[in-house]
Amino acid sequence: MTKLAYLNEIERCASWLAAWTIHHANHVREGDEIKVGGHQASSASLSTIMTALYGSVLRPQDRVAVKPHAAPIFHALQYLAGNQTREKLMNFRGYKGAQSYPSRTKDIDDVDFSTGSVGLGVAQTLFSSLVQDYVSAHGWMKGRPEGRMISLIGDAEMDEGNIYEALIEGWKHGLRNCWWIVDYNRQSLDAVIREGLWQRFEQIFRNFGWDVMILRHGAQQEAAFTEPGGEKLREWIERCPNQLYAVLTFQGGAAWRKRLLDEIGDQGPVAALIERRSDDAMQALMTNLGGHDMPSLLEAFEAASSHDRPVCFICYTIKGYGLPLAGHKDNHAGQMTPAHMEGFRRQMAVKPGEEWDKWAAATLPEAELDAFLAKVPFFGEGRRRLSAPSVPVPATLPLPGQPGKPLSTQMGFGQILTDIAREQSPLAERIVTTSPDVTVSTNLGGWVNRRGLFARETMADTFKAERIPSTYSWEFGPKGQHLELGIAESNLMIMLGALGLSHSINGVRLLPIGTVYDPFIYRSADQLNYACYQDARFMLVATPSGVTLAPEGGAHQSIGTPLIGMAQDGLCAFEPAFVDELSVIMRFAFDYMQRNGEGDPDETTWLRDQTGGSVYLRLSTRLLEQPLRDMRPDLARDIVNGAYWLRPPGPNASVVIAYQGVVAPEAIAATGLLAEDRRDVGLMAITSADRLNAGWQAAERARQRGMTGALSHVERMLAPLSRDCGIVTAIDGHPATLAWIGGVNGHRVKALGVEHFGQTGTIADLYRHHGLDTNAIVHAAQAVSAGPAIRYRKALP
Repeated sequence: MTKLAYLNEIERCASWLAAWTIHHANHVREGDEIKVGGHQASSASLSTIMTALYGSVLRPQDRVAVKPHAAPIFHALQYLAGNQTREKLMNFRGYKGAQSYPSRTKDIDDVDFSTGSVGLGVAQTLFSSLVQDYVSAHGWMKGRPEGRMISLIGDAEMDEGNIYEALIEGWKHGLRNCWWIVDYNRQSLDAVIREGLWQRFEQIFRNFGWDVMILRHGAQQEAAFTEPGGEKLREWIERCPNQLYAVLTFQGGAAWRKRLLDEIGDQGPVAALIERRSDDAMQALMTNLGGHDMPSLLEAFEAASSHDRPVCFICYTIKGYGLPLAGHKDNHAGQMTPAHMEGFRRQMAVKPGEEWDKWAAATLPEAELDAFLAKVPFFGEGRRRLSAPSVPVPATLPLPGQPGKPLSTQMGFGQILTDIAREQSPLAERIVTTSPDVTVSTNLGGWVNRRGLFARETMADTFKAERIPSTYSWEFGPKGQHLELGIAESNLMIMLGALGLSHSINGVRLLPIGTVYDPFIYRSADQLNYACYQDARFMLVATPSGVTLAPEGGAHQSIGTPLIGMAQDGLCAFEPAFVDELSVIMRFAFDYMQRNGEGDPDETTWLRDQTGGSVYLRLSTRLLEQPLRDMRPDLARDIVNGAYWLRPPGPNASVVIAYQGVVAPEAIAATGLLAEDRRDVGLMAITSADRLNAGWQAAERARQRGMTGALSHVERMLAPLSRDCGIVTAIDGHPATLAWIGGVNGHRVKALGVEHFGQTGTIADLYRHHGLDTNAIVHAAQAVSAGPAIRYRKALP
């Protein structure tokens, strides 16, 4: 039996299972109302391509991002190979069943890259290929062969702008070992694709140095073109509008025959070619496009396997291929009815009651098919999820600056990294930094000077070679540890996702740090969410933040980013005011980024401290005088847990000031003024509203489940306060970040912060404008606490 025969049989069985899985989710499983949408048509569209890949072409080191709506065909192929269970397939889109979009964290069947937010899995393969180059150039592959990073893409998905941003970065870094396979079925959710789009795709990819292979016609069509009149048929097919081709596909063989005879059938040889075929044969011929033809696919994939250049395959397909809804413009949301499915079951010769059997649709012996799949290279090593040992982190990190001297957290971050760069330590070796054209302005310059920029080939710094004085040395080479990106924050987040998965994909642990201007997190929020959803591990350093970059105006001032830090799952957010806090937090972060990641978070804390995650540091350019203090273990613990008392409240406290970040001077000054008119005033330094809130929410859930003694860090801190004590919160960000603190024990709260776009001016100007200065804090304290008027209070502007 030939390989082709086995592959065709596997595709047949996988196509049946994919269609049945979706039908079962829609019409059979009780108690659910699930609309599967485009899965049925998209899975059929990609069945041949995916069978060719998984059944023949892929190797264990290759990684694949599967088109989101092709999840059922992916799960079906994995089920046939023994990597997916029948129970999870039967529970597709149900609770803890096979996921509607392939997920590396929630599916059991060896998903390489999560997909779902269209276009992001595509770009991820490009950046993962660049990360593989980085790991290889540093000599860490340890004999493991380089793999291809492959994405299966819907043609409508090519509308996503982040794909083209990634193409630019791939060209700049000399992309290799990357395949993008476009499922060119010419249908999107709402429309049929515009004419000639493939020509635009081809031109774009060739301009960026990719090879382009167009698979338009299958072997059946190519054979027909060699018959008398065949060239006329080819010409008609290639000029046929996309909408008409879709309509005739849906209408079937008789419609093809009539249209062809009407338009080109007056030429004798063409009419004879058409008349020699039955209606069924005409449908088979006209839908035999390159993306559905196994021999054509295998030939193209094998040809591209002989080199490491990036390749774009444009594979013509029919959306819904082989199903009753093939070609219809509504098939994205279309679902096969029970009558449709019964006809399909008979067509596939599947016996009632055997629908879930692995080889229910097979015409070859099951033992032969199992034996064939057991020898397929891709499945030969079993589950391909790799691991890497943790990089040791020292007990403390350097503490730059001098007590009493002004320093910003952004400057402190740069100096801490520069001090680490001086060492020849495992930590320094595995840190890799990246930034979207803001390397210098986010204080990474010292690190880059010592560790260099990465490129596969050495490139000298021309300014240095020409003896032109410069603060920075920009030398590129294979051992460099900084990846310079263009000014596209989308690329930064996807690169961090790729770097942060290296331990799983390449078996090599990296400690990625990415810097970005804090307001521009909004530009890449989807990409950040995508990286966290995949459980990538990285440190995102966002600076400058808030309105403290006052002269720049509202365009460079952030408001809601602390709320993003709190809301983003898998991301632990901190905003320290002082550099000694930052040093403690960074030390924690390097360790936290490497923790196991398996299992659910421990709900006694809900801080993901056992499972780990990524870290977001919101830093500032505002210079603050640094405190003189010993970093005691209990203080370091409280900094990491989210808050500590800079001034503990006394037993009769009527007001407490709680601040986060660089409003510390205003909060400290206000506390001093209040102390003259209010007793036992407390000052709480919050380093992470995110961790405080998460712990509080988890403790409440634990109590509801019977753990009556569960207490969070913020509850323990606020426990000594009487119910009458008022709380004033202050942050250079949205006031809702800290407003929830009043709900912990029922205290009155006045939440101060920034709600509107900033203006140009000094920090003092802007804090006064937004009601965040010392006087505003004093006014808020008057409002939430009982007692006489506070004497230092001035009228608000």
